[in-house]
Amino acid sequence: MRRRLAVSPAAARLALSRLAKKGLIAGPARGFYVVVPPEYRRLGCLPAEQFIPALMAHLDQHYYAALLSASQFYGAAHHRPQTFQVALAGYRRPISCGRVAVSFITRARLAEVPTQSVNTPRGAIRVSSLEATAVDLVGYEKRVGGLSQAATVIAELAEDIHPERLAAAARTAPVSWAQRLGYLLDLVGAADKTSPLQRDVRQRARDAVLLVPGGRDEGRAPRDQRWRLRINSEVEVET
Repeated sequence: MRRRLAVSPAAARLALSRLAKKGLIAGPARGFYVVVPPEYRRLGCLPAEQFIPALMAHLDQHYYAALLSASQFYGAAHHRPQTFQVALAGYRRPISCGRVAVSFITRARLAEVPTQSVNTPRGAIRVSSLEATAVDLVGYEKRVGGLSQAATVIAELAEDIHPERLAAAARTAPVSWAQRLGYLLDLVGAADKTSPLQRDVRQRARDAVLLVPGGRDEGRAPRDQRWRLRINSEVEVET
């Protein structure tokens, strides 16, 4: 913009400030601006899925839309997230842009997580695959409202889960995530999707883990031998 208009940095900042005060542009991140078209003026920003790809390119960051935000791309609309959820390889503070909020999760082995490209009105966004989304919902259950909420969304995704792709996605995460996911799939009536996943769990899982990590276990929790879990909490799936 400065080159095209042949203005100084101070003049450019002043011009941007004027446009922002008029609601014509917004700044989701330092040094990064988006044009706000008339249909989004009340929102005060572009919807997150329409600017996140450009922002991540600007920051040179690998990313994918994750958790409840990813679930919506696959038709799971049971719980609309209050913030748009994005996975990164490292920590980043949340973004607030007008009425749009973006939160970030730090995902180990991010580059290995299966993703796909989904079109938006302003280009394509990277989204975790349906199977990888199910894996992350279990691994980051506190970020989606608890394990019962995760199970409710997984129940909506289950019909379209591909068993082999599920096992491959689970290998990018700790085996405890696969153990919990397998149990939840059994719980929602999708045990037919879990054979490859269970084979992996038998090979990788050495210990029984708690169904709800960090939850109470006084040694009396029933065991699920199929998934090597200590069932220390009841999971309720909304219908």
